[in-house]
Amino acid sequence: MHRSAVRRWMALGTAALTTSALLALATPTAHAAAPTRCQGREVKTLDFSTGVTHVHRQNGYVCALTVSRRPGVRAAMSVGVQARGGRPVTDRGSYRYHAGPITVHAGHRCVKITGTVGAGSVRTGWILC
Repeated sequence: MHRSAVRRWMALGTAALTTSALLALATPTAHAAAPTRCQGREVKTLDFSTGVTHVHRQNGYVCALTVSRRPGVRAAMSVGVQARGGRPVTDRGSYRYHAGPITVHAGHRCVKITGTVGAGSVRTGWILC
């Protein structure tokens, strides 16, 4: 192989490596992306007119996620979890698909769950005791 051919192949390889490195830095990794599901076993499904709040439990943690019945349409959404004796943890905003998931360490304590999509909402008393 001629020197000029080797140089071209090396330049092409360097350009390919540089491009892939830049793409890797510019693209968020799976660990950096927000999770869209709760871990553990689903223990409650709270239906309401405009959405559904899913409640999961695993190893003393409670996770909740509110999903719109009209995915893709931007709406005010929220989800909240409060362990007895603790402060409520909420995620609220204008979303297209879901609010949350949010996870709270509850241990063996009861929790209150809230979820809203637009004008519809659900609110529990103390559950999972």
